[in-house]
Amino acid sequence: MSNISQTAIETLQAQRIGKRLFNHWKHKFEVTEHPTGFEILMPQARIQLLCTENHLQVMIQALDTSVDMVRLEQVVLDHLIRMAQEPLHAEWQHSKASTPLELLKP
Repeated sequence: MSNISQTAIETLQAQRIGKRLFNHWKHKFEVTEHPTGFEILMPQARIQLLCTENHLQVMIQALDTSVDMVRLEQVVLDHLIRMAQEPLHAEWQHSKASTPLELLKP
């Protein structure tokens, strides 16, 4: 079972913020651009960003049970705020999954 954190951040700039984070992390991690968002594969977690008109949906899926999800949530949110150059608020929802979850359609 892997730990999952999800949130929907209200913003009218989801595509721009997601693209900036994608570009910022592409030099450090494996990244994939999808028609509706972005995926970032870190050594211990997979992050998916789904860009909609009014929200940036974020899903973090731990690939290792030792991942500090609270810390990773804060790292992701801090980076999104930097990319947005405006305050953003996230209320994380937590769950567990035995198989990978998909926000993004291939």
